[in-house]
This record gives sequence, C-alpha cells and structure tokens, in this order.
Amino acid sequence: MIFFALSFFQLLYRQGPYNSITEVSDLLQKFQKIQRVLIYILIINIVISLAKIIYGTFTGALSMIADGYHSLFDGCSNIIGLAGSFIAARPPDKDHPYGHQKYETIASFFIALLLIFVGVEIFQNAFNSFLSPHKPEVTTMSFLVVIGTIGVTYLSAQYEHRQGQYLRSQVLIADSMHMRSDIYISFSVIVSLAAMKLGFSLIDPIVALIISFIIFKAGYRIIKETSRSLLDMSRIEEKEICELVMKIDKVKGCHRIRTRGSMGDIKVDMHLLVQSGMSLEDAHILSHKVSKKLREEYRDISDVVVHLEPTLQQPQESNSKKTS
Repeated sequence: MIFFALSFFQLLYRQGPYNSITEVSDLLQKFQKIQRVLIYILIINIVISLAKIIYGTFTGALSMIADGYHSLFDGCSNIIGLAGSFIAARPPDKDHPYGHQKYETIASFFIALLLIFVGVEIFQNAFNSFLSPHKPEVTTMSFLVVIGTIGVTYLSAQYEHRQGQYLRSQVLIADSMHMRSDIYISFSVIVSLAAMKLGFSLIDPIVALIISFIIFKAGYRIIKETSRSLLDMSRIEEKEICELVMKIDKVKGCHRIRTRGSMGDIKVDMHLLVQSGMSLEDAHILSHKVSKKLREEYRDISDVVVHLEPTLQQPQESNSKKTS
C-alpha cells in the first residue's frame, strides 16, 4: 500500500518533463525497487525491535533494551531513506539541472545524525545504571530471542547491501552498514547476558556503553561518506582517468580533470588535447568516444563534459599528464 502510494505521488509531483518514455520507465523502476527494499527492511526492523524491547523490559536487561531501541531506530532510518529516495528519483528540471540525487545523500546524512542521537541516549542510560544498579532476570528465552534476531538481521543486511550495490543507491548502502552494526551489538548482548547469568550484573551497563560507541562509529562512517558528495570531493583519481583516455586513438593529452558527485551519479569534466587542424565534426565524435569509454569503465559516471583544445595551445595549468 505504502509502496504504490509513493509511486503515485512520485509521478504526480515530479518537476520538469522527461526526455523519453524509456527514461520514465527506467527511473520509475529503479525508484520502485529502492522503495520496495526499504519497506521490506522497515517491517523486519519493527518486528525485531519489538521482540527485543518487550522481552528486555520484561526481564530488566538494559543491554537488550538498548539493542532493541537501536533496531527501532533502524526503522526510522528506513522512513528517512524512503523520503530521500522519493525526492532523489525526480528527473532534472530548470531549478535542478544536475538532478536531485543529493537528496538521497542528505537523507543518508540525517540517518547518521539520528544514529548518533540514539548512541547518546544509550550512553546516558548506561551511565545512570551505574548510579542505580539493578539485577536483571536472564533466562534461556533471552538467549533465544537475541540469537534469532541476529540471524534475521544478518540476512536482511546482506540483502539490502546487495540491492544497494546493484541499484547504486547510497541510502541502501548506508542503511545496510547501519544494520550490520546491529549484529555486533547483538553479539555483545549475548556476552552481557552470559555474564549476568553468572552473577556479574555490572557487565550489563558496560556492554551498553560499548554499544553506544559502536553506534557512534557507524554514524561517523556514514557522515564521512556523505560529506564526500556534499562537499564535492574528488571521486576518481585524475591519473586513473587520464591513463584510460590516453588509450583512445587521436587523443593527444588531457588535463584539468575534475570529478564530483555520489554513488551512481558522478559528474566528470575535463580538457582534451587533440591534433590542431582536426575538423569540428571529428573532434565532436572523439569527445563522444571519450565519454562512452568512461561510462563503460565506471558505472557510477552519469555525465561527462569534454572541453577540446588544439595541441599547439599550451594550457596555463595542468594537473594531469599531456603530450604535444
């Protein structure tokens, strides 16, 4: 139901005309696949989190409750991902000539911020438990609940990561990284439950503190990756691109190569040296060959802008190799 509603509103509120019916079909199919994966994961996260929180509250196991809220937050991140991918799927328009892909990156950034917020909450609860110690009840069912959720989480994270790589979706990749942190957290909960079973109740808040630091690390990794796109950091080595382009016949050199963007939407602009006297038509065809070669080699490249220069013209600045 949610999936079809989002698909309808995506078509209703899209801005700017599509270039072709094929573009409409491809864009909508990718959008639907990303939305479908996020909805599947959202449902799984809600079920897992409720199982942990309810049983953790019943037994008083702080580490299990913390792990449950972390899983519940995964569901919140899925909702943010749905919103981000909904806007990112819009085609380029007059106000956004480069498209809306960065909305997906922004969604990933907010996922990281919320992740860090949850880490702070867990840290505070663990610290307070040191001041007011308690002895939770640990049963065989406690272990079965955690082990069962570990298996489900692992399969879900693997599925989401594979789909993220296939669809080149930064939101799916970020969310799968987040889910993988749940596995390590759940393993630490098992250690905590075993220690409490042996009478070491102080281990419970200590494990909760460890969980908070794992969450902080996951948030930092997501922020680090999203900042590369938001700050227009270089995505591909200049030397690597130039060496590939130089293999194309009639290319005499290249320089001032710049790349920016995010997974599945990398923009490239470069200066290409060609033989002086080459006809405009031949130079145009050559630039298309360069663009095609780069797109074939790097599946994340979505746009290539080539500035042509004759070999007799010496550029003032050069940050890649060239010949004349």
